[in-house]
Amino acid sequence: MRPALPTESTAGSPIGLLGGTFDPIHFGHLRLAQEACNALALAGVRLIPAGRPPHRGVPGSTAEDRLAMARLAAQGNPVFEVDDGEVRSAQKSYTILTLERLRAALGSRQPLVLILGADAFEGLPSWHRWQDLFSLAHIAVANRPGYAPHGRRWPGTLSPELDQACYNRLITDPMRLRDQAGGLVIPFDMTPLAISASLIRDLVRTGASPRYLLPDSVLDYIGLHHLYENHE
Repeated sequence: MRPALPTESTAGSPIGLLGGTFDPIHFGHLRLAQEACNALALAGVRLIPAGRPPHRGVPGSTAEDRLAMARLAAQGNPVFEVDDGEVRSAQKSYTILTLERLRAALGSRQPLVLILGADAFEGLPSWHRWQDLFSLAHIAVANRPGYAPHGRRWPGTLSPELDQACYNRLITDPMRLRDQAGGLVIPFDMTPLAISASLIRDLVRTGASPRYLLPDSVLDYIGLHHLYENHE
């Protein structure tokens, strides 16, 4: 049985949530956050660096360094805010725990929108307590490079369990995100930017410049702290 969503009227414009290892944060992450904000009429986007990511190896930089880089990257954009909750937590960085923390802090009426790439969304059934995500937030699915536009892929192309979980949740009008605190799924298109953190780390490790793939302030921080030079 799906947990019941709040039935009372919502409070304010939806707030976007974009989590990630951000090892390091780059223009692909920032453009995704900006385009989600524009396409979905969000009040803003919280960037949430993972403290202890459960589904990958040890990051190439510390949680504190990744938090600092996220803060540098967000400077100057009033719609971005950096959330340090996962970095400060002693628990593994499960999305469900972050949503529960934010829901407790912001109340049951505030619409929250979890921003995911299409690849991450399709892997949702492998996430910790994934079915509970819908009771805490909406999910916005970005069309990433290499994926066909969502209009040609949904419905019927998801795994049976994810397809069932999304039944009667899929919408196309972002204004409907204001109608309830969570529980809806909306696709949106983003500008393809084939930038990856692993590419940036490899460039630094081999002595090549990753300039123009990430903000100069983040690149300067990487150089100042000698990050990734001996990684991998």
